[in-house]
Amino acid sequence: MQQALVNVYRTDDRLMVAAPMPGLEPENISVEITADGRLILHGELRGRLTGEKEVLSEEWVVGDYHRELELPMGVDGELTNVTYGNGVLVVVMPVAERTRPARLTLEAVEPIKGQRVGSAGHPITPTTTEEHRRAQMARQAHR
Repeated sequence: MQQALVNVYRTDDRLMVAAPMPGLEPENISVEITADGRLILHGELRGRLTGEKEVLSEEWVVGDYHRELELPMGVDGELTNVTYGNGVLVVVMPVAERTRPARLTLEAVEPIKGQRVGSAGHPITPTTTEEHRRAQMARQAHR
């Protein structure tokens, strides 16, 4: 298992973590925000082509990925957004006085893209992935 590398960013109202995790599908990824202020990222590669080909050179490896990090501030896990596309996992957590824990999974929106929407807009407003998807489709229909 590989340790996922991360970049961590902050704005006034959000904490963002980006981690490259190439080769996964949305259902292979889990994100957990614990009550004690830790972020756990996990990606498990499934369906390897074991035994189907001879490896002649292997300079890099796809999955499994795991990373735990201590968050520098409280965040709201329930309102957290998670996206996965182009092999990069992005977790956007609203800053909060106290951490509200959550276990988050992604919904596939395309074969290798997924999302979990917990909030939208400024100010941060609770929503769901399905509500967000319907609003996006309505906006596109009006164009």
